[in-house]
Amino acid sequence: MTQFELADIVNVTRQTISKYERGESFPEINILLKIAGTLGVSAETLINAGEAEQNESEILLQKSLPETLEINEVINIAPLVKPSVLDKLIEPLKNQKIEISHIIALSEYLNAESVDALMEETDLNKITPELLKYLIPYLNEEYKATIFGQIIDGKLNWSLMEVLSRYMDVSALLENMFLEGYVIPDDNGGFVND
Repeated sequence: MTQFELADIVNVTRQTISKYERGESFPEINILLKIAGTLGVSAETLINAGEAEQNESEILLQKSLPETLEINEVINIAPLVKPSVLDKLIEPLKNQKIEISHIIALSEYLNAESVDALMEETDLNKITPELLKYLIPYLNEEYKATIFGQIIDGKLNWSLMEVLSRYMDVSALLENMFLEGYVIPDDNGGFVND
């Protein structure tokens, strides 16, 4: 179950669920009982859950951060560390190409600037509408515009436009581009560069 799904069920925001998971806040008793009921566990089990595996515990207990971590290790410990610590852990990863699915897994725990930094090195050619749907709430307007421009330039698949249009006014952008002569409608309902 995703944080979005659980948040909808218990009537809180996704960010609130994320804060519960990271230990930054604790739910009120009525929310805690709803979460426990939804997950099919007792409130006591839910309160006592979240122990790290052995290798993750070793990373979490270190006084200094390791110089390098595998992306999967970072993903595993992301819910267990503060965002400021996670930012330090991903710093060495910012200059590497990271699979977009890994960025999605980390995005709910990172600040927006870190998501943007990781996206800068990502190969957008591998993005699908399903992946974009999960990632787009974490992207800033400038990066959404970058994706829009790459769709218009034919570098990314036009099917991404449907997802993108839910988060930005693409019709106004397309209209302006049409009026300026940058794009013209094609026979398939899309646009081509003029």
